[in-house]
Amino acid sequence: MLHETQQAIAPALYELLSTVRALRDDILVESEEVYHSWHSRIERSAFVPSAQNLAAYLALRRRDLRSLQASLMRWGLSSLGRSESRVLATLDAVVASLGCICAATRTEDGPDYPDEQRMFAGANTIAQAAAAIFGRSTRERETRIMVTLPTEAGEEPLFLRTLLQQGIECVRINCAHDDPDVWSAMLTNLRDAEQAVGRTEPVRVLMDLGGPKVRTVRHRKAGKERVGIGDPLLLVHRVKRQNAREPARVGCTLPEILTQLQPGAHVWIDDGIIGARVMEKVGDDWLLEVMQAPPDGKRIRADKGLNFPDTPLNIEALTKKDRDDLAFIVQHADMVGYSFVQTASDVMLLEEELTRRQQLGRPTPAMVLKIETKQAVRHLPELIVEAAGHRPTAVMIARGDLAVEIGYNRMAEMQEEMLWLCEAAHVPVIWATQVLENLAKEGVPSRAEVTDAAMAERAECVMLNKGPFITKAVQLLDDVLTRMLAHQQKKTAQLRALHSWQSLFEG
Repeated sequence: MLHETQQAIAPALYELLSTVRALRDDILVESEEVYHSWHSRIERSAFVPSAQNLAAYLALRRRDLRSLQASLMRWGLSSLGRSESRVLATLDAVVASLGCICAATRTEDGPDYPDEQRMFAGANTIAQAAAAIFGRSTRERETRIMVTLPTEAGEEPLFLRTLLQQGIECVRINCAHDDPDVWSAMLTNLRDAEQAVGRTEPVRVLMDLGGPKVRTVRHRKAGKERVGIGDPLLLVHRVKRQNAREPARVGCTLPEILTQLQPGAHVWIDDGIIGARVMEKVGDDWLLEVMQAPPDGKRIRADKGLNFPDTPLNIEALTKKDRDDLAFIVQHADMVGYSFVQTASDVMLLEEELTRRQQLGRPTPAMVLKIETKQAVRHLPELIVEAAGHRPTAVMIARGDLAVEIGYNRMAEMQEEMLWLCEAAHVPVIWATQVLENLAKEGVPSRAEVTDAAMAERAECVMLNKGPFITKAVQLLDDVLTRMLAHQQKKTAQLRALHSWQSLFEG
């Protein structure tokens, strides 16, 4: 006979068990439908379980589970919030545990507890993918460190030797800068540095395609005027010298974009330092009004980034230069970075180009999807399925352009969601842009960026950009990532013993 308290709570437990069972059944049906829509696009059999788990995660997260989470927490079963890599296994474990609590008779269709192999298969898949793409970690940490190479890496052999001694696992070459001769010199120095420090496993190389990055164009004799809030600005097809009575004239490297703008759309210039709104058409050009600028104004220079977050840009994802650069990349790189990828058809385009250029005897380069636009965020599941269905794939959260595109207020939120989604797809992540930026450039870190670096432990790789103090940045990042490993693995707290307050229990 149950105790009175047990009698009172028994109906709630049975109702909770029924709710979770129904949820599991619904997730199974919905995820099978989503996976079926992807199935024909998946050639790599190794990705099939990952795609199935991604579909289950998308089905799970289309629901508001907050009240269910609270109900499960009462019984010590709040594990749905850490189910990214193992959705159905987690639901099975919760159902089995509730069944035991309820002393329910097992039915034929009731799930068993998942064994250890099934429960951690997703996490193991991510770890194996990270090792295959980024190489094995050289230190007591699981998150790899990648460094963007400056031109001097091709000129000064000791530069790379120093970085390798500090424990980097990967390097990045940005094909938007330098040329094949400089890239070859960088790689020669890299391989020489490996031998010099006795590294047995080659450092992995990511080569980024420049992509259709839109930048400002100014007349060579443009004035030094500074634009401020409320000032007019002309975004033009053809840059010409302006007279003193005209608004500042700014062109762009892809003038065909101007035909796709609409009044009211936002335009961001120079990494979001200047914000403007499209007002009206002036001939073939557009009049803008500056809505955001520094208090003392800002001079617009040539070759600064232009972002159009409200305008779905109909431009080809691969430029002619990108296609030319691929000939070098497939011969030398372990990863190809896809800048400004936005749709599954973009992924198909690069896949075709890579397949056509594949070198006999060379490993297939992994594809790194650089998420930099609203469209890329919206299409992330489709991008992952299209890419990982054909070749090893990683995702770079490219926070520079992405923050401008989606708004700084949404950056932290979307960064979290992308980490979860990639974990569900068993795809490793590169945490990139402005990591320890002050330290790399100025020699002293800010408090906020050290915290940001600690949060980066949840990614499989962290990318540092170049700077005169890059060695110090690598040293600090290595230390921070090593310390955080004992405390956090993805979203799961490791519960390492806390020694700072040990004295309270002594004596």
